[in-house]
Amino acid sequence: QVQLVESGGGLVQAGGSLTLTCATSRSIFSGNGMAWYRQAPGNKRELVASISSGSSTNYRDSVLGRFTISRDNAKNTVTLQMNSLKPEDTAVYYCNKIIPTLEWGQGTQVTVSS
Repeated sequence: QVQLVESGGGLVQAGGSLTLTCATSRSIFSGNGMAWYRQAPGNKRELVASISSGSSTNYRDSVLGRFTISRDNAKNTVTLQMNSLKPEDTAVYYCNKIIPTLEWGQGTQVTVSS
């Protein structure tokens, strides 16, 4: 059973923007902090941004000021708005709970060309 569905990735030039969306069920979303992670080839999966159930946010330093995480409690979705993209942002992006206890989805590929 697919619990997390990520979408919105693509190929973009450096400096461009993308909006990623994660859809999940109400039972997973409600009351839980959610987060976006990414994994580049040869690297470990890393936390990019998180948002608590109360909408408090945190970001890794390298994306601070460029990425914005938000949640829509009515639609059970988490969005990652990515601006001023850099080639080093290239990775597969995943969503999960802040403590990632759910099975990982397929992710969505983000490729930033220089």
